[in-house]
Amino acid sequence: MELNLSKATGSGAADNEHAKVLIIGGGPAGLAAALYAARAELEPIVLTGMELGGQAAITHMIENYPGFPDGLEGPELGELFKKQAERFGARMVFDTATEVDFSERPFKVKTYGGEYLADTVIIATGATPRHLEIPGEEEFTGRGVSYCGTCDGFFFKDKDLVVVGGGDSAMEEGLFLTRYAKSVTVVHRRNELRAGAILESRAKANPKVSFIWDTVVNEIKGNEAVQGVQLENVKTGEKREFETDGVFIFIGHIPTSDMFKGQLEMNEAGYLEVSKHMETSIPGVFAAGEIADPHFRQVITSAGMGAAAAIQATRFLEENE
Repeated sequence: MELNLSKATGSGAADNEHAKVLIIGGGPAGLAAALYAARAELEPIVLTGMELGGQAAITHMIENYPGFPDGLEGPELGELFKKQAERFGARMVFDTATEVDFSERPFKVKTYGGEYLADTVIIATGATPRHLEIPGEEEFTGRGVSYCGTCDGFFFKDKDLVVVGGGDSAMEEGLFLTRYAKSVTVVHRRNELRAGAILESRAKANPKVSFIWDTVVNEIKGNEAVQGVQLENVKTGEKREFETDGVFIFIGHIPTSDMFKGQLEMNEAGYLEVSKHMETSIPGVFAAGEIADPHFRQVITSAGMGAAAAIQATRFLEENE
């Protein structure tokens, strides 16, 4: 199911457009916050960024969100979140925040399309895929290197692929890639997976999936497109060449928090520090989802954080108006 962004978005901001609640980010946290803020009749504006639904929207199948015993596709869940929030008056804007000023209220948020003044802000910018930072990775991104199996798997029909990583995302995406690929080789730096037991069992039972343990990818090679990788065993130091048509990288995420450096407190990894009420270090600014959650990183926990942030933003407005 594809999202119809023309329906999901409104017009851009006029200069200094005012919002009682401005939500930065359109993933599960941002959309859940939009629902709760809209039901409080605060008419929230959501800056969805370039991809409505966040990382959930590029996840093929979500099987652990309550209420959907048969599971559902990530884009479908994002669409349902959006429709429910819009039903109560939330406005989605297909635009990205580029600069914030939290030094005084109303807060100022600049985007590609204009500028907003906001009484409260809920940050739900999530996280982005972590890169290997090896030779060939940047050069071949889009030409055999990918960070989204759901997005790019179709282009690798009957191809041999490498998946780098050993967590849930690596197994989920790797299994999805077996729909198209001839083979999927999982390269993991440890000798056991970090993925959940069910995903591990599925991956090991799939005849298209094989594993190379205690190994890292040192370099991605090719001409016009990926043709192979250099592997190194972390225990023996042995290096070897391995032919592949594509490399899919799933080794974690980096919080999208650069815009807030120097204004909000964050930990060493860049995740925003929040209280149990989703409050950041500046009153009236809240954060929810993976931008403030390096531990759980689930759709349901992000949505719960978004709801909590919106409830707290509502109370903040009641106390300060």
